[in-house]
Amino acid sequence: MAYSFYPGCSMEATGKAYLVSFEAVEKALELDAHEIPDWNCCGATVSANYVGDLPQLAIAARNLALAESAGHDVLVGCSSCYLNLAWVNERMKLEPEFAAQINEALGAANMQYNMTLNVRQLIDVLVNDIGLDKIKARTIKPLTGLKVACYSGCQTVRALRRRDFDDVEYPQMMDKVVEALGARAVPFPMAARCCGGSQQFTKVDMIYHCTGKVLESAAQAGADIIVTPCPMCHMNTDVYQKKINKVTGTKYDMPVLFITQLMGVAFDLKPKDLGFSYNIVAPGSKLAAYGVK
Repeated sequence: MAYSFYPGCSMEATGKAYLVSFEAVEKALELDAHEIPDWNCCGATVSANYVGDLPQLAIAARNLALAESAGHDVLVGCSSCYLNLAWVNERMKLEPEFAAQINEALGAANMQYNMTLNVRQLIDVLVNDIGLDKIKARTIKPLTGLKVACYSGCQTVRALRRRDFDDVEYPQMMDKVVEALGARAVPFPMAARCCGGSQQFTKVDMIYHCTGKVLESAAQAGADIIVTPCPMCHMNTDVYQKKINKVTGTKYDMPVLFITQLMGVAFDLKPKDLGFSYNIVAPGSKLAAYGVK
Protein backbone atom coordinates (compact mmCIF):
# COMPACT_ATOMS: atom_id res chain seq x y z
CA MET A 1 0.00 0.00 0.00
CA ALA A 2 1.30 3.45 -0.92
CA TYR A 3 1.05 6.62 1.17
CA SER A 4 1.66 10.32 0.82
CA PHE A 5 4.04 11.13 3.66
CA TYR A 6 3.70 14.38 5.58
CA PRO A 7 6.84 15.00 7.70
CA GLY A 8 5.86 18.34 9.25
CA CYS A 9 8.09 21.00 10.78
CA SER A 10 9.12 19.12 13.94
CA MET A 11 10.52 16.15 12.05
CA GLU A 12 12.64 18.61 10.10
CA ALA A 13 13.94 20.31 13.26
CA THR A 14 13.68 19.31 16.94
CA GLY A 15 12.41 15.85 15.98
CA LYS A 16 15.09 15.22 13.36
CA ALA A 17 15.84 11.82 14.89
CA TYR A 18 12.27 10.83 14.10
CA LEU A 19 12.63 11.64 10.40
CA VAL A 20 16.04 9.98 10.10
CA SER A 21 14.88 6.79 11.82
CA PHE A 22 11.56 6.79 9.96
CA GLU A 23 13.38 6.82 6.64
CA ALA A 24 15.58 3.92 7.75
CA VAL A 25 12.61 1.87 9.01
CA GLU A 26 10.60 2.76 5.91
CA LYS A 27 13.23 1.08 3.75
CA ALA A 28 13.53 -1.92 6.07
CA LEU A 29 9.78 -2.55 5.93
CA GLU A 30 9.55 -1.69 2.22
CA LEU A 31 6.97 0.94 3.06
CA ASP A 32 5.88 2.86 -0.03
CA ALA A 33 5.71 6.42 1.30
CA HIS A 34 6.40 9.49 -0.82
CA GLU A 35 6.83 12.94 0.70
CA ILE A 36 4.13 15.44 -0.25
CA PRO A 37 5.75 18.01 -2.57
CA ASP A 38 5.82 21.61 -1.36
CA TRP A 39 4.13 20.74 1.94
CA ASN A 40 3.73 23.50 4.52
CA CYS A 41 3.32 23.76 8.30
CA CYS A 42 0.16 22.03 9.54
CA GLY A 43 -0.78 25.13 11.52
CA ALA A 44 0.26 23.84 14.94
CA THR A 45 2.76 26.67 15.31
CA VAL A 46 0.36 29.31 14.01
CA SER A 47 -1.68 30.88 16.78
CA ALA A 48 -5.37 31.03 15.90
CA ASN A 49 -5.57 34.07 18.17
CA TYR A 50 -3.56 35.97 15.57
CA VAL A 51 -4.61 34.51 12.22
CA GLY A 52 -8.02 33.09 13.13
CA ASP A 53 -9.34 29.53 13.08
CA LEU A 54 -10.24 29.41 9.40
CA PRO A 55 -6.82 30.48 8.04
CA GLN A 56 -5.12 28.04 10.42
CA LEU A 57 -7.30 25.16 9.19
CA ALA A 58 -6.89 26.21 5.56
CA ILE A 59 -3.14 25.98 6.03
CA ALA A 60 -3.56 22.36 7.09
CA ALA A 61 -6.00 21.64 4.25
CA ARG A 62 -3.50 22.86 1.66
CA ASN A 63 -1.38 19.79 2.40
CA LEU A 64 -4.35 17.52 1.77
CA ALA A 65 -5.05 19.26 -1.53
CA LEU A 66 -1.42 18.77 -2.55
CA ALA A 67 -1.57 15.07 -1.65
CA GLU A 68 -4.88 14.38 -3.34
CA SER A 69 -3.55 14.17 -6.88
CA ALA A 70 -1.43 11.15 -5.89
CA GLY A 71 -4.53 9.39 -4.62
CA HIS A 72 -2.87 7.89 -1.54
CA ASP A 73 -3.86 8.32 2.10
CA VAL A 74 -1.72 10.72 4.09
CA LEU A 75 0.74 9.14 6.53
CA VAL A 76 1.73 11.35 9.48
CA GLY A 77 4.28 10.69 12.22
CA CYS A 78 3.99 13.82 14.39
CA SER A 79 1.02 13.80 16.76
CA SER A 80 0.29 17.53 16.40
CA CYS A 81 0.42 17.28 12.62
CA TYR A 82 -1.88 14.28 12.74
CA LEU A 83 -4.32 16.20 14.95
CA ASN A 84 -4.43 19.20 12.61
CA LEU A 85 -4.60 17.34 9.31
CA ALA A 86 -7.00 14.64 10.49
CA TRP A 87 -9.32 17.16 12.15
CA VAL A 88 -9.69 19.44 9.13
CA ASN A 89 -10.16 16.38 6.91
CA GLU A 90 -12.90 15.02 9.15
CA ARG A 91 -14.68 18.36 9.47
CA MET A 92 -14.68 18.91 5.74
CA LYS A 93 -16.27 15.49 5.21
CA LEU A 94 -18.94 16.08 7.86
CA GLU A 95 -19.68 19.79 7.41
CA PRO A 96 -20.44 20.95 3.84
CA GLU A 97 -20.48 24.63 4.80
CA PHE A 98 -17.07 24.34 6.43
CA ALA A 99 -15.73 22.46 3.40
CA ALA A 100 -16.97 25.24 1.15
CA GLN A 101 -15.20 27.86 3.29
CA ILE A 102 -11.91 25.95 3.20
CA ASN A 103 -12.11 25.42 -0.54
CA GLU A 104 -12.88 29.11 -1.03
CA ALA A 105 -9.68 29.91 0.84
CA LEU A 106 -7.72 27.32 -1.15
CA GLY A 107 -9.18 28.80 -4.32
CA ALA A 108 -7.03 31.90 -3.80
CA ALA A 109 -4.13 29.64 -4.79
CA ASN A 110 -6.13 27.83 -7.49
CA MET A 111 -6.39 24.77 -5.29
CA GLN A 112 -9.24 22.55 -4.11
CA TYR A 113 -9.58 19.56 -1.83
CA ASN A 114 -12.28 17.03 -2.71
CA MET A 115 -12.07 15.04 0.54
CA THR A 116 -11.05 11.74 -1.04
CA LEU A 117 -8.24 10.91 1.38
CA ASN A 118 -7.86 9.54 4.89
CA VAL A 119 -5.22 10.81 7.31
CA ARG A 120 -3.38 8.00 9.10
CA GLN A 121 -1.07 8.11 12.10
CA LEU A 122 2.13 6.04 11.87
CA ILE A 123 1.23 3.70 14.76
CA ASP A 124 -2.11 2.97 13.10
CA VAL A 125 -0.38 2.08 9.83
CA LEU A 126 2.25 -0.07 11.56
CA VAL A 127 -0.35 -2.19 13.35
CA ASN A 128 -3.28 -2.25 10.95
CA ASP A 129 -1.60 -2.10 7.52
CA ILE A 130 1.93 -3.45 7.84
CA GLY A 131 0.97 -5.80 10.64
CA LEU A 132 2.69 -7.10 13.73
CA ASP A 133 3.67 -10.34 12.01
CA LYS A 134 5.77 -8.49 9.44
CA ILE A 135 7.37 -6.33 12.15
CA LYS A 136 8.19 -9.46 14.14
CA ALA A 137 9.56 -11.22 11.05
CA ARG A 138 11.81 -8.20 10.25
CA THR A 139 13.20 -8.20 13.80
CA ILE A 140 16.77 -9.52 13.62
CA LYS A 141 17.90 -8.53 17.10
CA PRO A 142 14.98 -9.17 19.52
CA LEU A 143 14.99 -6.70 22.40
CA THR A 144 14.64 -9.44 24.99
CA GLY A 145 14.71 -8.15 28.55
CA LEU A 146 14.21 -4.48 27.63
CA LYS A 147 11.41 -2.82 29.61
CA VAL A 148 9.67 -0.04 27.73
CA ALA A 149 7.17 2.64 28.78
CA CYS A 150 5.04 3.46 25.73
CA TYR A 151 4.12 7.14 25.84
CA SER A 152 1.51 8.03 23.21
CA GLY A 153 0.82 11.47 24.68
CA CYS A 154 -2.50 13.27 24.62
CA GLN A 155 -2.89 14.05 20.91
CA THR A 156 -2.01 10.81 19.15
CA VAL A 157 -5.05 8.81 20.24
CA ARG A 158 -7.47 11.70 20.72
CA ALA A 159 -7.26 13.51 17.38
CA LEU A 160 -10.33 11.70 16.09
CA ARG A 161 -11.05 9.39 19.06
CA ARG A 162 -11.14 6.35 16.78
CA ARG A 163 -11.55 3.24 18.86
CA ASP A 164 -10.57 1.15 15.85
CA PHE A 165 -7.19 2.88 16.18
CA ASP A 166 -6.60 2.95 19.93
CA ASP A 167 -8.19 3.52 23.33
CA VAL A 168 -8.19 7.23 24.19
CA GLU A 169 -7.38 6.68 27.86
CA TYR A 170 -5.39 3.44 27.85
CA PRO A 171 -3.64 3.20 24.46
CA GLN A 172 -2.20 -0.21 23.61
CA MET A 173 -1.21 -0.08 19.93
CA MET A 174 2.36 1.01 20.56
CA ASP A 175 2.70 -1.64 23.27
CA LYS A 176 1.92 -4.25 20.61
CA VAL A 177 4.62 -2.88 18.31
CA VAL A 178 7.17 -2.89 21.16
CA GLU A 179 6.32 -6.46 22.06
CA ALA A 180 6.60 -7.53 18.42
CA LEU A 181 10.19 -6.30 18.67
CA GLY A 182 10.80 -8.67 21.58
CA ALA A 183 10.77 -6.06 24.37
CA ARG A 184 8.32 -5.88 27.26
CA ALA A 185 5.85 -3.00 27.44
CA VAL A 186 5.49 -2.18 31.13
CA PRO A 187 2.18 -1.00 32.61
CA PHE A 188 2.23 2.78 32.16
CA PRO A 189 -0.80 4.72 33.46
CA MET A 190 0.56 8.02 32.06
CA ALA A 191 0.53 6.73 28.47
CA ALA A 192 -2.06 9.29 27.31
CA ARG A 193 -1.19 12.09 29.74
CA CYS A 194 -0.19 15.51 28.40
CA CYS A 195 3.47 16.52 28.73
CA GLY A 196 2.56 20.20 28.86
CA GLY A 197 2.77 20.70 25.11
CA SER A 198 4.28 23.92 23.85
CA GLN A 199 4.11 25.66 27.22
CA GLN A 200 7.91 25.45 27.54
CA PHE A 201 7.95 28.95 26.07
CA THR A 202 5.35 30.49 28.39
CA LYS A 203 4.78 28.34 31.48
CA VAL A 204 7.90 26.30 31.92
CA ASP A 205 6.91 25.27 35.45
CA MET A 206 3.98 23.43 33.88
CA ILE A 207 6.47 21.38 31.86
CA TYR A 208 8.40 20.47 34.98
CA HIS A 209 5.20 19.31 36.65
CA CYS A 210 3.51 17.46 33.76
CA THR A 211 6.63 15.91 32.28
CA GLY A 212 8.01 15.14 35.72
CA LYS A 213 4.93 13.02 36.42
CA VAL A 214 5.50 11.09 33.19
CA LEU A 215 9.13 10.39 34.08
CA GLU A 216 8.14 9.42 37.62
CA SER A 217 5.53 6.97 36.34
CA ALA A 218 7.98 5.37 33.90
CA ALA A 219 10.60 5.01 36.63
CA GLN A 220 8.09 3.47 39.06
CA ALA A 221 7.03 1.01 36.35
CA GLY A 222 10.64 -0.16 36.13
CA ALA A 223 11.08 1.03 32.55
CA ASP A 224 14.53 1.12 31.00
CA ILE A 225 13.44 3.56 28.32
CA ILE A 226 10.45 5.59 27.11
CA VAL A 227 9.28 5.45 23.50
CA THR A 228 6.93 7.92 21.85
CA PRO A 229 5.59 8.86 18.41
CA CYS A 230 5.23 12.53 19.36
CA PRO A 231 8.04 15.09 18.79
CA MET A 232 6.67 17.40 21.51
CA CYS A 233 6.47 14.60 24.06
CA HIS A 234 9.95 13.51 23.07
CA MET A 235 11.39 16.99 23.43
CA ASN A 236 9.86 17.62 26.84
CA THR A 237 10.82 14.26 28.34
CA ASP A 238 14.29 14.19 26.79
CA VAL A 239 15.49 17.80 26.63
CA TYR A 240 13.98 18.89 29.96
CA GLN A 241 14.96 15.82 31.94
CA LYS A 242 18.13 17.28 33.48
CA LYS A 243 16.33 20.51 34.37
CA ILE A 244 13.50 18.54 36.00
CA ASN A 245 16.11 16.65 38.04
CA LYS A 246 17.60 19.95 39.20
CA VAL A 247 14.25 21.49 40.09
CA THR A 248 12.71 18.45 41.78
CA GLY A 249 15.81 16.80 43.22
CA THR A 250 15.26 13.64 41.18
CA LYS A 251 17.93 11.65 39.36
CA TYR A 252 16.21 10.44 36.22
CA ASP A 253 18.49 9.07 33.53
CA MET A 254 15.77 7.74 31.24
CA PRO A 255 16.54 7.54 27.52
CA VAL A 256 13.58 8.66 25.40
CA LEU A 257 13.39 7.23 21.89
CA PHE A 258 11.06 7.68 18.98
CA ILE A 259 9.28 4.42 18.22
CA THR A 260 11.08 4.25 14.87
CA GLN A 261 14.46 4.46 16.61
CA LEU A 262 13.60 1.45 18.74
CA MET A 263 12.33 -0.44 15.69
CA GLY A 264 15.60 0.30 13.94
CA VAL A 265 17.57 -1.22 16.81
CA ALA A 266 15.52 -4.43 16.65
CA PHE A 267 15.88 -4.47 12.86
CA ASP A 268 19.66 -4.33 13.38
CA LEU A 269 20.01 -1.12 11.40
CA LYS A 270 23.13 0.98 11.81
CA PRO A 271 22.87 3.30 14.86
CA LYS A 272 24.16 6.21 12.74
CA ASP A 273 21.07 5.81 10.56
CA LEU A 274 18.71 6.06 13.54
CA GLY A 275 19.56 9.59 14.68
CA PHE A 276 20.86 8.79 18.15
CA SER A 277 23.24 11.75 17.96
CA TYR A 278 20.16 13.98 18.36
CA ASN A 279 19.10 12.41 21.67
CA ILE A 280 19.98 14.42 24.78
CA VAL A 281 19.85 11.53 27.26
CA ALA A 282 22.27 9.04 25.73
CA PRO A 283 20.58 5.66 25.15
CA GLY A 284 23.79 3.62 25.18
CA SER A 285 23.59 2.68 28.86
CA LYS A 286 20.26 0.92 28.34
CA LEU A 287 20.74 -0.29 24.77
CA ALA A 288 24.38 -1.43 24.80
CA ALA A 289 23.30 -5.06 24.83
CA TYR A 290 21.52 -4.44 21.53
CA GLY A 291 24.44 -2.79 19.74
CA VAL A 292 23.88 0.89 20.62
CA LYS A 293 26.83 2.64 22.24
